[in-house]
Amino acid sequence: MMILAIECSTEVLSLAVYAHGEIHERVEHSGRRHGDVLLPLIDAVLDAARIDKLSLQAVAFGRGPGAFTGVRMAVAAAQGIAYGLDIPAIPVSSLAALAQEGFDRGAAPPLLALADARMGEVYAGFFDVGADGLVYAIGDERLAAPEAISLPGDDVWCVLGPGFQAYRQAVDKALGYRGDGISRSCYPQASTIARLAARELREGRAVPARLALPVYLRDKVAQTSAERRH
Repeated sequence: MMILAIECSTEVLSLAVYAHGEIHERVEHSGRRHGDVLLPLIDAVLDAARIDKLSLQAVAFGRGPGAFTGVRMAVAAAQGIAYGLDIPAIPVSSLAALAQEGFDRGAAPPLLALADARMGEVYAGFFDVGADGLVYAIGDERLAAPEAISLPGDDVWCVLGPGFQAYRQAVDKALGYRGDGISRSCYPQASTIARLAARELREGRAVPARLALPVYLRDKVAQTSAERRH
């Protein structure tokens, strides 16, 4: 199984190749300038894995939600590669990748992954972990004000991600004792996209290039002058 994975829904850009049971990854803290380094990083990670593009069986990408420009870039790159090589694409939730990264670093499920949606809001995803050590969604992803987040059931949830870092006080107040936050930084990574994508490929959930679509959760990307004053 050989999969190229792309994740650039945050300020951290990463590329990974899942090949022969191993993962090779390149990470670039490029801020919002992903377009300057995306293609060179693809070449670098393929070189590190010692495979060429013609050997790829699928291309996976973080389909969002996240930064609009980064998500669009990942989708465009994945579609171009999938069309060019006539291979399927595998959309993977960027929030699932974030939750997986947190679990891999010791976070206990259930997991609430929060990405910073700007404009005083967060993208929220709810996850548990299967016997295979991979996360799976247990609720719909949503866009919400941090003070309006609510949790299903009655478990204590481990909360993580850039959205938690940005709005920790409001999230802590909203969740009370049921939110156990992780203070360290955690971002979605291509290496976790690749692992989650391998499961999707094994279970037959890859899609043709034309169906490699983003998930934004928000249609509006900027506030008006009047909204910014309030």
